Amino acid sequence: MKLSCLQENLKRGVGIVSHGVAAKSTLPVLSNILLTTENGRLRLQATNLEIGVTCWIGAKIEEEGAATIPAKLLQDFIGNLPNDAITMTLDEGTQTMHLACARSEANIKGIEADEFPAIPKVQADAPTVRIDPAQLRTAINQVAYAAATDETMRPVITGVLVRLHDASATFAAIDGFRLAVKKIELAEPVEQPMEVIIPARTLIEVGRVIGDSETPVEITVTPQGGQVLFHSDNVDLVSRLIDGKFPDYERMVPKQFLTRAVMDRNGLLQSTRQASVFASSSANIAKITLEAGADLVPGKLLLSANAAEVGDNKSELEGQVVGDGGQIAMNVKYLQDALNALPTPQVALEIQTPASPGVFRPVGDDSLLILVMPMTVR
Repeated sequence: MKLSCLQENLKRGVGIVSHGVAAKSTLPVLSNILLTTENGRLRLQATNLEIGVTCWIGAKIEEEGAATIPAKLLQDFIGNLPNDAITMTLDEGTQTMHLACARSEANIKGIEADEFPAIPKVQADAPTVRIDPAQLRTAINQVAYAAATDETMRPVITGVLVRLHDASATFAAIDGFRLAVKKIELAEPVEQPMEVIIPARTLIEVGRVIGDSETPVEITVTPQGGQVLFHSDNVDLVSRLIDGKFPDYERMVPKQFLTRAVMDRNGLLQSTRQASVFASSSANIAKITLEAGADLVPGKLLLSANAAEVGDNKSELEGQVVGDGGQIAMNVKYLQDALNALPTPQVALEIQTPASPGVFRPVGDDSLLILVMPMTVR
């Protein structure tokens, strides 16, 4: 194996596939990146057995071959090389890769390519949908955080439900304490309706590897529904799907409200940050009180946190409050996450009773809904 490529291209490729490298594994080869010559290009691959990432970069191939190189060592060394051509030569007898760039060179010992696990491939004729990368990144950022992270919980709620129907895609995540639902419009309708549960960690990685790409992302699901492939530019990411029935989240969303408040998002977010200083010492509880206005007097939102051994905090914000008024207690971290995900200058909060969930919506945008379950204050 002998080839040459530009440092900036190799650095970018290694940076992309490194998202698929296993952090901890009993198989040493999973800490490596597989480099393979393929049709006049260099293919880089990494996998942690849950996801596999593949990236192709341009290269001048002199001798065909394949090798696996420790990902972190390769990434660190390449990152410190000048922006020049890198020559890579493999000694097949010792599985040592020699790298030379300008006046720098190194020898990195690897593992035979045959020991690298095969990354599953999705059939070319499997159902495929194309999504604008900016829309996909937005959906991931506004939903994936709400999926459960505890591996001991039901596997289905560690994933994101992706429902494709007609010319729309709906993303939903729930962890038992909150719910986030985002709907986006597709440029063209899907050939057939699909509903899959994708691990939230996979979607987060998808958001990273597609970067600032402007090319539509192709999402392909295997006919058996066991795997999903994301393709963008010269990058592929394949992942297993989660098998099971996703909770009927639509039943959780209240059909009406007794009080609705419209507030400045940044002001409310700043108040939640202040409250979190005290709430962290009292089970992360923050209390929201809504007071309706009268005539020309605006309504008010009072946000407070109280920790018996530390102290207390209270913030008051003016806004439009319609309805009976009321009170609800929430986990301040979930409250912050919701506000961070809302994209508009003004946000709406809808509540019924202290025992009912609070619903957040971006004002002027019907595509996103975030629900936060109430907490009990003793």
